[in-house]
Amino acid sequence: MLENNYFIENEDLKQYFESLIDWEEVVEAFEQGFSDKKEYEKTGKEELSLAPGSKEEAIEFYRSVLESAGEIAGKEVAPFAQKMDAEGLIYEKGKVTFPKEMINAVNQVKEAGILPYSIGRKHGGLGLPCTVQAMLMEIFSRADGSLAIALGCMNLAETIERFGSEEMVQAYVPKMAAGELCGAMALTEPNYGSDLPNLQTKAIKGGDGVWRITGAKRFITHGCGFDDKPSIILTLARTGSPTSGARGLSFFIVKSEDVEIAGIEKKMGLHCSPTCEVVYENTPGILIGEEGYGLVKYSMAMMNGARLSIAGQAMGIGAAAYYEAKKYADEREQFGKKIRNIPAVKKMLDLMDREVIAMRSILQEASRSIDLYHWKSEKMKESGVDEREIKKDEAIKKWEKLANLFTPLSKYYITEQANKIAFDALQIHGGAGYTYDYDISRIYRDVRITNIYEGTTQLQVVAAIGGIVTGLGSKGILRQYLDEEMSSFSPSRELLENRKKLEESHSIYTSLENGTSKDEVAFELVESATRIIIGVILERGLKKLDGDPKNERAALIHSYNLDSSALLEYNKIRIENKKSPALV
Repeated sequence: MLENNYFIENEDLKQYFESLIDWEEVVEAFEQGFSDKKEYEKTGKEELSLAPGSKEEAIEFYRSVLESAGEIAGKEVAPFAQKMDAEGLIYEKGKVTFPKEMINAVNQVKEAGILPYSIGRKHGGLGLPCTVQAMLMEIFSRADGSLAIALGCMNLAETIERFGSEEMVQAYVPKMAAGELCGAMALTEPNYGSDLPNLQTKAIKGGDGVWRITGAKRFITHGCGFDDKPSIILTLARTGSPTSGARGLSFFIVKSEDVEIAGIEKKMGLHCSPTCEVVYENTPGILIGEEGYGLVKYSMAMMNGARLSIAGQAMGIGAAAYYEAKKYADEREQFGKKIRNIPAVKKMLDLMDREVIAMRSILQEASRSIDLYHWKSEKMKESGVDEREIKKDEAIKKWEKLANLFTPLSKYYITEQANKIAFDALQIHGGAGYTYDYDISRIYRDVRITNIYEGTTQLQVVAAIGGIVTGLGSKGILRQYLDEEMSSFSPSRELLENRKKLEESHSIYTSLENGTSKDEVAFELVESATRIIIGVILERGLKKLDGDPKNERAALIHSYNLDSSALLEYNKIRIENKKSPALV
């Protein structure tokens, strides 16, 4: 693995931070008049001591966190990732043992003060905007995907912060911020994966007022906790009748010491991430929020955050694959020259290069949308703004709709492209890449799960297609977004032509009368829309650059739009064929 600072020495990521993010709007939305700093000056609460008091302080604070993370990931974790993968986990009698290198890595993150990156400052966390959190997930995932998941699980406090009682929050969230507790999401069951409305794990309230849960959950990441830190398992269970569907499900806190870890999966990749089977036998649980809202409100909110985290994870693993392939191509000689100079190899590297910037652009735009709606509204609540007033805020309504669209698009696009990049990166390594001598074999195995868990690509398409169909309507939110963004710069001819192709595909798609036909080409419309959104984000960013950085990026974007042109034409033909299928 390349060993350097994964923030400072990642030119595109650093360029995004320094030039392409509109910190004015992010800081204004997230910091809400620097209320945490004002509270610190008023009360002297130590947990708020790092709160920034100006835009400049906020940016410097965010940068310092990313630099520290980049140093740990690139110089302390990456060198041991292959060893951790080879050693893996040991399961014995309900206990999971982790490699000492992984335990050391988590401890280093904790000692650097950056472990609780998504937990609110008032509970001992750093309180970082999603824009920065996405970069952290990318940085740590580039070093090791299992480590990034562990850190993410130790930050699974937001659901409790948002929906738990004050007593519940005080009992668990500060301990998670201190790294004394891990978190886990327990949704999936042996017979119910994505079909959550029909899961059967049940919770019954006893005469003593205690809820007790019986059933089994499968594929539960860190259900066992981490090292000597137990987990708080956020568990979805049925409180209604067996046929009550989504409205019969509620959400509970369950302690990992109260369940049985029946085993861990032997997986193709992510060898240091425990995927547990969790058995509940009259296990005590604490109800979060209201009964019956477990899936429709609490789990869905948690899953949206998790999906964006997986997009960030895939972003990091995909970037790792690209940089490892580039390094190998710069060193390997064949036919008297470096293989990077062989046209077929150069073509693959160039494609990876432009896809990495495309992936990062949609990840950052999704993160921006969450900062401008979710975190803005949460901060307003903390400041005492009436919830009815928050719901009337037009900007919040706009960005909420866009966040609900950009989240599944990011998860689908980034995970699919990361898999393609890893595939090509291994190809560039040739036969050597198929051995364990190079990190690319681990990267290739680790990335494969990203377009499966937290909702497959196919489910992301289902989640996004409605927003695209209505969003591209005459008064749709996606149309408004594209119009507004494209009016802020001079779009290239390729981008304008590509948008025209999207409009034509949308028109043909909406004219289809057969629902099955629409389902069969939903992916084509989603892919086309995603390529246009990314093209707009990429070209918009050019106005913030100059000199060589602008010229180099413009060349990549031009090639990206040409790739999109061919894909959009293909997709339009596929959709059109559903309207007038060829005679067989």
